[in-house]
Amino acid sequence: MFKNTFQSGFLSILCSLGSKPLQIWDKEVVNGHIKRPQDEDIQSNVLEIIGSNIQSTYITCPADPAATLGIKLPFLVMIVKNLKKYFTFEIQVLDDKNVRRRFRASNFQAVTRVKPYICTMPLRMDDGWNQIQFNLADFTKRAYGTNYVETLRVQVHANCRLRRIYFSDRLYSEEELPPEFKLYLPMQKS
Repeated sequence: MFKNTFQSGFLSILCSLGSKPLQIWDKEVVNGHIKRPQDEDIQSNVLEIIGSNIQSTYITCPADPAATLGIKLPFLVMIVKNLKKYFTFEIQVLDDKNVRRRFRASNFQAVTRVKPYICTMPLRMDDGWNQIQFNLADFTKRAYGTNYVETLRVQVHANCRLRRIYFSDRLYSEEELPPEFKLYLPMQKS
């Protein structure tokens, strides 16, 4: 999808503020919903994914199961709200051995497990809004001893509220971030 796109700085794959936030995403909903409510904490539209079973309610990008993202930027950043329910997300990457590996982070898991094609790990979230930063190059190196090449797919399961998901070439301090990538948008002066 983004393989032939020049990639530096930031590359956003989801923003809850756009007119079609799930334009490049596919959704699967069983006994749940995907809505765009106004979040009272940040006074902004967000994407809410709720389901009774986290496995059967999720969004996945790219929408076409045969396509891949082709994103080479090694840092994944998610701005996500902790709804105090089970929540998990998964990133599929390609390494320099040409092997597809998956990293799954869940807030209900206690230990990290590394298997040949999937690494599952605990995710600790604070109350309210969180910025989850994922160093895919570091995780690939530590879990598999291989080098990160690109991200193929991102899947976010119930239960959460999302503001934005983006990739970056490095971790940026709050001051360095463009305004639209910060959690709290600056108030408009009238």
